Amino acid sequence: MKRDAALLPDPPVPPDDGAAGIAAAVAGPGVEPAARWPARLTLHARRDGAATRLHGAHVGPLRLLKTLYPEGPGVAHAVLVHPPGGLVGGDRLDVDVAVERGAHLLVTNPAATRFYRSVAGVAAQRVMARVAAGAQLEWLPQETLAYDGCDALNAWHVRLEGDASLMAMEVLALGLGASDKPFARGRFVQQFEIEGLWRERGVIDAQDSALLDGPCGLAGRRVLGTLVFAAGEAWVPAVAEASLEAARAALAACAAAVSTGTVESAKRGIAPDLLGGATLLQGRLLVLRVLAHEVEPAMRLLRRVRASWRQLGWGLEANEPRIWAS
Repeated sequence: MKRDAALLPDPPVPPDDGAAGIAAAVAGPGVEPAARWPARLTLHARRDGAATRLHGAHVGPLRLLKTLYPEGPGVAHAVLVHPPGGLVGGDRLDVDVAVERGAHLLVTNPAATRFYRSVAGVAAQRVMARVAAGAQLEWLPQETLAYDGCDALNAWHVRLEGDASLMAMEVLALGLGASDKPFARGRFVQQFEIEGLWRERGVIDAQDSALLDGPCGLAGRRVLGTLVFAAGEAWVPAVAEASLEAARAALAACAAAVSTGTVESAKRGIAPDLLGGATLLQGRLLVLRVLAHEVEPAMRLLRRVRASWRQLGWGLEANEPRIWAS
């Protein structure tokens, strides 16, 4: 994976130009892929007394299925659906999210996002979000599946204002290992950015054996998981360190499972083949990365750490979206 990752100093505050300004930032240089079957969804969450109210508007086959409140009125769980079931060359999905002061929005979906074989250019999904001071956004999609022969872009760009915070999870599976359909051809680009804090662009080419199989790359694994917890302002040091230690403890449990191979470890969902690491940067960015052979062990680990970070950082219980259990 060719990766351009950087920690950046805080930039001057940009004008409040909304989605258009964020779109310009995430687009970057180069020619945009022509949209064969475009779809756009706009989500606007605002605080109304003790409740978070969510409004959604869509164009094309991407929409807000329902809004749930399993934690009470203060936290809105948004379930998004894309009825076509996947993207092919030339398709484009855009999600614009605005979370206003005091609101808490969790976004997920009921099934994997699938990038199929491309014969007509790049298939792209872009998420652009603005989180106001005092607000929280949780971006927690199900896994992304990169089919053999895909040409795909998956990108998100987030602006955190004041003491806003973000928790985001991405799990990428290259090919369909269980179906004996490897990722033998194609290209997948992941691009993540939190303005003024973190920027990363990873390019995965199916022909790059040094990346896919080398010890400094994916080490033969085909599932890459990322969990990010970020804040516009630094956390209390004790909270930051406790959150980092919680992630490292979860990884250590995986390492212990390698040496013991116990049935109890299997029952607890700990996979012995996971590789990973956790990092705290600038006192306000936690990044957890895992590599695995299968989606389920990576997803279980990330969700376990997410539950710990949610409790330590926000004082909230795990409250996994109901759709995950269906």
